[in-house]
Order: sequence, then structure tokens, then C-alpha cells
Amino acid sequence: MATTIVPKPELEASSFDSTLASARGTMGFSEVISLAVDSFRASKARFLLTMLGMVIGSASIILVVTVGLTGKQYALDTISSLGPNKIEMQYSGGSIIGPDNTTTPDYMTREDMQAVVDSVPGIVAYSPMLEDHDRISIGGGVTEDAMLLGVSPQYKDVRGLVVLAGRFFDDQDAGAHAKVAVLNKPLAIKLFGSEQAAVDKNITIRGIPLTIVGVFKESIDTFGQSEINDQTILIPYEVARYFTGTDNLKEIFFKVADPNMVEPGAIAITKLIKSRHRPNSIYRAQTFTDILTTMGKIANDLTVVLVIAAAITLIVSGVGIMNSMLANVQARIREIGIRKALGATRREIRMQFLTEAVFLSLAGGILGTLVGLGIPIMIGLLTPYNIPVGWLAAPIALATSVIVGVIFGTVPANRAARLDPVETLKYE
Repeated sequence: MATTIVPKPELEASSFDSTLASARGTMGFSEVISLAVDSFRASKARFLLTMLGMVIGSASIILVVTVGLTGKQYALDTISSLGPNKIEMQYSGGSIIGPDNTTTPDYMTREDMQAVVDSVPGIVAYSPMLEDHDRISIGGGVTEDAMLLGVSPQYKDVRGLVVLAGRFFDDQDAGAHAKVAVLNKPLAIKLFGSEQAAVDKNITIRGIPLTIVGVFKESIDTFGQSEINDQTILIPYEVARYFTGTDNLKEIFFKVADPNMVEPGAIAITKLIKSRHRPNSIYRAQTFTDILTTMGKIANDLTVVLVIAAAITLIVSGVGIMNSMLANVQARIREIGIRKALGATRREIRMQFLTEAVFLSLAGGILGTLVGLGIPIMIGLLTPYNIPVGWLAAPIALATSVIVGVIFGTVPANRAARLDPVETLKYE
């Protein structure tokens, strides 16, 4: 007696059509996709909740990369504000032996600086520096220890200093040997109460009056780790010679036109200065190139660690997909039996459920990627902050979504493929 097999109502018409099509031959990829879409439509709530984990995981990967890039850019910008194009030449040792066997330090000179400017290409600013320590007095009463730095007007540009009040001394002041000074912010506040109150006031050093023409600060606080500290007063180099009585230089600052010229410039400057002094004298060039490279590497390594942590969310989501697909297989046992009875192979059954898992995972990955990219883009559009977008993280998140779908969809797909067609048709 012939037996008529009637599909259950939950088997969609289009799904059943594809099932019948498999009896005529191998299913096409479009039919597999159609079955996956039909399965999604039949259980929207369950699949959407399962997909939510992939959305969160994919968005987390992109946002973590964005946070890493933002932190990296902030750190690099902060260090760069000290002078990414700066080359600081320092005298580190060596001496000249005089006729009476006395030794004197083999310091650099202004002639060395001028030789560098004339010979090394790409230098756009430069400044000598004389250093002295003395006590200053205000109105013949209050006294305070201070560090005097004699520099050129170009020092402001080389070091990226910020003028808070008044002005910085200029070439005219330097040429006229004007007795002017620019105070560091902490010293100005300590002596006069505020930056603006310090401007046009007079201080006296060794009986020589100096007029304060401005107050400055470093672009970022170096906490005394640079040549500038809280007690620093900048004066024209020509005036500083009155106090030091010498032209000998321990430090010379140069600024080149492009960051890519820093390292070649440092090598050329060091070689030139060494050639003008005794062989045993030591001169070193200090730049921020190594610091910037190290900071960039640290930020990249930290970003990788954070991405791995975010990827754990995708793994957890993958477990959720596997559980959802196992429940899906259990709910569709009779459908699987009908397909096998009509000639569907194990490979086709496995491909169907694996495609559904990948479809579910990839759909969540796409939504998560859009969310992850959309948040920093919207912040950039609606606020003055420039947030770097981790575009490279988008294909990583999508690829990871597909891999998670394949890995965690394999177990349910294999289980569906191994079901016995006779037993499945008896299943109620």
C-alpha cells in the first residue's frame, strides 16, 4: 500500500519546493541560501537573539581597534608636540689640553652651529643655549632662585612653546641686546599671582634689570625632565653672555623641515661637529624618533591584546549559535527525514545547516560592523574630536564572524547529516 507523506505545516512552501528540487539532482547554492532564509523567517525571535551576541562581538572588535588607534594617536601627538622635528645636540665629554697641561672641556661653539646651518640641508630653525643659575630679586625685596637659559628667538619654534601672556622676544630684541625676559608659567604665578600680572614687570639679576615681556609654557608638561623647569627664565642669548661670560655651548637645538629628515639630519650634524673638534670629544644627537617608534609599537601591541579579548565575545556568541542550531536541528528532524527520503545527500544536508549557521553569524557580523564603524564616525561628525576609524578592523570582524559560523555550525550540521531517514520520518 502506497504511503503519502504530507509535510508538516511549519515547513514553508518555498522550503518544500527546494526539498522537492533536491530529488531531481544536487541542490544549487541559491537553493541552499533560500532554505537558510526560510529557516530564519520561521524563527525570527530566536535567531535575532542569537545574532545579538555576534553584533556585540563584531562591534567590540572595531571599537577596541578605534580606541587603540585613538590612544596611539593621542600619545604620538602629545610627544610630537615637544618637537617631532627637533634635533638636540649635546656635549657629553672630552677636553682640550692646554700648553701648561691643563684641560678644558671641548664645548661646542656658535661657529659649529653656523657650520651646521650652512652645510646640512633642511634646517629651518636653530638656537644655541647658555645655562646659568642665579637669584633674582623683585623691587629690591623678594628673591627667588631661578635658572636662566640664553636662547635665540627661534627657540620658541624649535621647542613648540606656547605664549600665555605678552610676547616672546624677537630678532630685534636679540640684535639690540635688549634686557628682556620670558618667564615660565609656574614662576610667573609664584612671583606675581598670574600670567598677565607678570607682563611689563621688572626683575633684577646681579644688579641688571630685566623687563618681563611674556609668560610661556611647554606644549605638554615634561615635569622637569627637559631643559625647562618651573623656575626657568628665558632671555636673549646675547644678554645671557653677560652672566656666563662665555660662548661655550653644551646644547644646540635644530629643527628640520620634515620628520623623515630627523635621523639623517642627526647623523650629518653629529658627524660635522665631531669633525671640528678633538677625536676624543663626545657629542650626541637626541631626537624623539626612537620614542615615537617605541610608543607606536606599544600602542599596537596593546590594541592586539584588546582585540583578542574582544574576540572572546565572538567565541561566546559562537557557542550560542551552536546551541541555537542544535535546537533548530531537533525542531526540524521530520523535515530532514523528508529531504533524505526524496534523495537529499548527507553533503547537501550538512551544507544546508552549515550555511544557516554562517548566514546567522555573518548577518550579526555585518550589523556589528556597521555599529562599530558608525559610532566613531558619528562622534567625528557631531563633535570637534577627530576619532580615527579602524577600517582595517571591519574585514577582520567579518572574517572572524564567518570563521565562527563555520566552526560552531559544523557540529549541528554533522548531526543533521547523520540522522537516519527512517527514524526521522517516525519522529513526532
